[in-house]
Amino acid sequence: MTTAASANGSTAASGGSTAASVDGSTAASGGSTAASVDGSPTASAVDKGVGPLLRGWREQRRVSQLELALRAGSSARHISFIETGRSRPSEEMVLRLAEHLDVPVRERNSLLLAAGYAPHYPETPLDDPALEALREGLERLIQGYEPYPAFVVDATYNVVAANRGIVMLLDGLPEHLLAPPLNAMRLTLHPEGLAPRILNLREWRGHLLAQMEREIALRRSEPLRALHEEVAAYPLREGRPSPEGQPSPEGDGEPVELSVPCIALPMRLEHDGRVLSFISSIATFNTPMDVTVAELAIETLLPADPATAKYLQSLMS
Repeated sequence: MTTAASANGSTAASGGSTAASVDGSTAASGGSTAASVDGSPTASAVDKGVGPLLRGWREQRRVSQLELALRAGSSARHISFIETGRSRPSEEMVLRLAEHLDVPVRERNSLLLAAGYAPHYPETPLDDPALEALREGLERLIQGYEPYPAFVVDATYNVVAANRGIVMLLDGLPEHLLAPPLNAMRLTLHPEGLAPRILNLREWRGHLLAQMEREIALRRSEPLRALHEEVAAYPLREGRPSPEGQPSPEGDGEPVELSVPCIALPMRLEHDGRVLSFISSIATFNTPMDVTVAELAIETLLPADPATAKYLQSLMS
């Protein structure tokens, strides 16, 4: 699988996700946080059992015991007994409640462990022979998107595959940012990365940080929280100004349009003396049965104007 250069516009579905977006859920914060750095329940969570964990997910989803019971074909009294530890749920019930609460696959394993059951979902390394068909499919997908940029990231935005469109955008970045593991958020927001080239950096940065915050609320991931704290602490340098009269992406001497209507927040990036404009979409796998697969996301950067599309096509011709 291609592991060349990493992400540029970093996972950023500003508007149109082609499928369920990684950050598509709108979970409220404030639930239980009894999970360890690797996603497994902490010792205290296991000692308390699955009840408090399920209650935390239910409250985070803002679902009443009655509503959850109706969804799961149970009773509010039984849900209450499970949450208080008066009743031990079956393995099937744990999985059913997790499904109706939209609990991420990794955390479903944690709930099962806390209830005294074995994990249900495997976590297969991406380079395992069992995932060869998946790897080949992902590579064909992002290569087929060329000349437009596309890449694949894991749960903490480490880039596991990227096409030539991404390599082009990362040209000229310092070696220390391109050393593996490449991380999309670091590459995008680091002051020595793409940040100085992003003309609307303040808006794009705010969008990416908000996206990470939604994912942290959804997944309760300590590694993701640490990454968020790191990139949020990067000094904010405003992107280069985009004055009237700047060359268009075609290089035909015509000034770039500064007020092109957009269907979503674009990332406006200076590249080789030109302004390229992208909107981003994120796709994930439907009903994944493996933790690794569940946490993969495919991001594609769609040209936001005809000039950007024409320029990228000319590079690959």
